[in-house]
Amino acid sequence: MRNAKIAGVGHYVPEQVVTNKDLEKIMDTSDEWIRERTGIVERRYFQEGIDTTANMGAEAARRALKKAGLEAKDIDMIIFATLSPDYVFPGSGVLLQRELGLKEIPALDVRNQCSGFIYALSVGDQFVKTGMYDNVLVVGSEIHSSGLDFSTRGRGVSVIFGDGAGAAVLTPSENSDRGILSTHLHADGEFAEELAVLDPGSNKKARLTHEMIDSGQIYPYMNGNMVFKHAVTRFPEVIQEALQHNGYKPEDIDMLIPHQANLRITSYIQQKMGLPAERVFSNIHKYGNTTAASVPIALSEALEEGRIKEGDLVCLAAFGSGFTWASALIRW
Repeated sequence: MRNAKIAGVGHYVPEQVVTNKDLEKIMDTSDEWIRERTGIVERRYFQEGIDTTANMGAEAARRALKKAGLEAKDIDMIIFATLSPDYVFPGSGVLLQRELGLKEIPALDVRNQCSGFIYALSVGDQFVKTGMYDNVLVVGSEIHSSGLDFSTRGRGVSVIFGDGAGAAVLTPSENSDRGILSTHLHADGEFAEELAVLDPGSNKKARLTHEMIDSGQIYPYMNGNMVFKHAVTRFPEVIQEALQHNGYKPEDIDMLIPHQANLRITSYIQQKMGLPAERVFSNIHKYGNTTAASVPIALSEALEEGRIKEGDLVCLAAFGSGFTWASALIRW
């Protein structure tokens, strides 16, 4: 089977910058508290009437297509990862299709939260490998800020998340030893409720009640200690899995791009893998956690900054709600 390569990457973030100081004005928190626990300094929030999950993804896609030297009409399939779709249904994939002016190609939505982009990348990789499609557009886009609890009650979660989008174009590789070498996907539903939005759910006759709103059940819940404990275990495991599968060691990695969940987690991964800081990319201080958009935004910025060059061994890794975790190893 042929290899798939990432021919172009692009990202888009809303113009509205929200700093920790801004959040101090609306909840009992502090810039020092947020920085110490997360490494976040600021994040981006969408502007109503301007940004949507789909059109942010479309803008990231246009930039990725330009870098790939392709036009929207060249795309054979869309795979759209998000936990914050524009509507309950249909998914944002078809809305992205409409934004780009594409006709009748398949549009698949992926709901794997923080691991969503790598899951979507893996699906696209298989379609290119088998020859079913040549040009697959993989998008991760999120609007968190419209669904967060900005009271003091919700500060532990709300200070973490931001909005943004990233996209990658997959095409067949002309070189058999270049491109996506392998992807590795995992999940453990035993911990599904430890990081989740539980209401309104379809398993209740009253989809939305005043009790749900008043109690904060409609907002994200996170057991921070549980998530941290599992993340620092699963990240190194899935990175090692990718390396071992392809006959490499941690020191062979030229650039590791982990999901931007928490700077403490990224620092732990760096130390655990024995990598110098310059080989681990971090931009959480600028954008916070953008879930499915996190990895492609980071990958796009790493390329723009010249930190990835042709021939480099690049590893993508993510962990998040579900719990799900994943990795991809790429020879650039």
